[in-house]
Amino acid sequence: MRIALIIYGSLNTLSGGYLYDRQLVTHLRQAGDEVEIISLPWRNYPRHLADNTDRDLLRRLRTLNVDLLLQDELNHPSLWWINQRLRRDVDYPIVSIVHHLRADEEHPPLWMPLYRWVERRYLHTLDAAIYNSESTRRAVTALVGRAIPGVVALPAADHLRPPAAEDVATLLERRHSEKPLRLLSLGTVMPRKGIHHLLAVLARLPLESWTLDVVGSLTVDPGYAAQLRRQIAELGLADNVHLRGRLNDDDVVDVLRRSHALALLSFEGFGIAFLEAMSFGLPVIAARTGAAPDLIAEGVNGFLVDQNDLAAAAAKIALVIDPARRTKMGQAARRRFEQHPTWTESAARARAFLQSLLTKDRP
Repeated sequence: MRIALIIYGSLNTLSGGYLYDRQLVTHLRQAGDEVEIISLPWRNYPRHLADNTDRDLLRRLRTLNVDLLLQDELNHPSLWWINQRLRRDVDYPIVSIVHHLRADEEHPPLWMPLYRWVERRYLHTLDAAIYNSESTRRAVTALVGRAIPGVVALPAADHLRPPAAEDVATLLERRHSEKPLRLLSLGTVMPRKGIHHLLAVLARLPLESWTLDVVGSLTVDPGYAAQLRRQIAELGLADNVHLRGRLNDDDVVDVLRRSHALALLSFEGFGIAFLEAMSFGLPVIAARTGAAPDLIAEGVNGFLVDQNDLAAAAAKIALVIDPARRTKMGQAARRRFEQHPTWTESAARARAFLQSLLTKDRP
């Protein structure tokens, strides 16, 4: 197959969505497919909307020598109108890789009608979609008002070279006697990750009972990082919370091995960090939104909490302080990881779906 993929910025950007795209591109190329990357510059939302008037971009897409065009759904502000015009001029299918919807994120209420309108118009231009979870597929169907043909190809976590089962058993035994509770927040530091909610929850627990490592880039949204530093100071959490910044994979593995549980109160279309933590035997505390309920069984391998119910969220995190409960939940978390497909299996599923689009009439 000859494929073009549209993304913002670099394919090497560190985020779950870009990891997914990289894994898929690698698999396609190893299978003998040609994949051309078309990179659009990162801009603010209004300037992304203006990309739709870029005649050079439209001309380039009209003249692509490809069998199909892939688009990361993150790029929808730049493509919603361009796609409408492409549909009149090209024969190749337009397929979107949907990680999660902007319409499901927290944004100022004034902007939400515009975000929903643009995203809905974009989704209507697609022939098909690759979804990262059943939750994401349901969200797209709800926004569009109809089902868009597609396949669910789940993200994986074997890229971090997770430890063998016997190694995890040793880790769980070692962690059993360790105090205080070592929590980990893993992901780019931005408002959507809900770290400010997590800090408000943790401030309700005895300070001697927990610590928190926040691992993720602090430069994507410097204003939010500054806000978190102020919140940490105001709540008196300077000795408990450590903003580690972005780490390479080896250092992330070290932090996962040292941690006792993952706490991430964000909306996630899938939540690769949840699965990464589970591979190391960490129970997960997550917000009851997005795809988290697809991975987390309440009280078995983690807990689901409401961001706005601080007392209830704190009570559930307090339960993980108990070593026996934490160990049992960590064992269940590892079993859940072992049931999950690998990157190769998921990418093969996505590739088979793309091939099927070329052997039948477009949906």
